Amino acid sequence: MPEYADVPDALLDGMRAVCLGLPDAYEQPAWTGRRWMVRRRTFAHVFTLDGPRGPSTIVSFRSNEPERSALLGMGHPFFPGQWGTNVVGMVLDGRTDWDEVAELMTESYCVMAPRKLVEQVDRPELPDADAGD
Repeated sequence: MPEYADVPDALLDGMRAVCLGLPDAYEQPAWTGRRWMVRRRTFAHVFTLDGPRGPSTIVSFRSNEPERSALLGMGHPFFPGQWGTNVVGMVLDGRTDWDEVAELMTESYCVMAPRKLVEQVDRPELPDADAGD
């Protein structure tokens, strides 16, 4: 049976800075850790597992293909979620790139939010696949 620990304040603060800037996003306690939601749908969940090698803080989020496959292909800090076909887990630690976390949580939000709210999100333009030709 896994043991859970408190999420470090610095990591919670980082997640709050990313998630609460999205339209109508809100935070609430989860069964363990904290989660961020939009219209009663979870788009990010952070928690800490206390294992034999010490605590590990994890964020789970949603990702569409092909991004999900690309993230999972990278390996650490990414791994497949234990539920749902579009869930990815990511280890958060002192090496975490918070710009990357912001991009991933924004995309997760866009997977879960209604179109009206997604239209309010400032997302970077994806490069044109033919631009290099």
